[in-house]
Amino acid sequence: MLRFTFSELSEETLNSIVKLREREVVPEKWIQRMMALNDEEQERLKFLTSYLRNRQTHLMNEATIWSRAIYPLLMLAERGNIQAWAGVPLKAQYPRFELEGEADGALASSVSGRIKVPYLVVLEVKRGIDAPNPQFQLYGEMLAAAWLNWRGNHQTAQEIFGCYTISDSWTFVHGTVEGLESDKPVFTAELSAEYAERFEAETILQILKFIAAKYINESIST
Repeated sequence: MLRFTFSELSEETLNSIVKLREREVVPEKWIQRMMALNDEEQERLKFLTSYLRNRQTHLMNEATIWSRAIYPLLMLAERGNIQAWAGVPLKAQYPRFELEGEADGALASSVSGRIKVPYLVVLEVKRGIDAPNPQFQLYGEMLAAAWLNWRGNHQTAQEIFGCYTISDSWTFVHGTVEGLESDKPVFTAELSAEYAERFEAETILQILKFIAAKYINESIST
């Protein structure tokens, strides 16, 4: 049994355990994954962005960016029992490999104050010239989250969302995992454009709201 932490993952290691299929950015698809904001959400968003627009966010450390920009926006997307979380442990055991680690954040369902199922996992990228490509670590977190979802619903194809943030910029990933019980599952990843929160916070929140609403609707229908 192969075992990996998320930070150990690279393109090479991922290709050795899954069939990785990456799609080009198609902006039109992400427009379809947006949900309009109501007046209250617009006002709360305006308050949040008024702080960011007057600050040099690229000079702030990661902890400050997370607390003042990333996590507050996740909280604005909360809907029903889907809440924003920080420091989310993830562990998955596929037939040939195990994945384990912690996501910096998530939108996930909750029961009695406990996290249940993650639908969006968030990776805050540590800056520096030696920093690894964040995509592969995020893919690992998404694979783990998909396995946790599969354990609950046993659907043959699992849809999962992820995003990585660099300073106040967000890049989303739509993922599909198939063949979770096979020796080499198929993971298809479709990236969004990069959105700067200072200027595109409404777009980011519209995507986050769509993700939360999607899973709320699915839980109601089942």
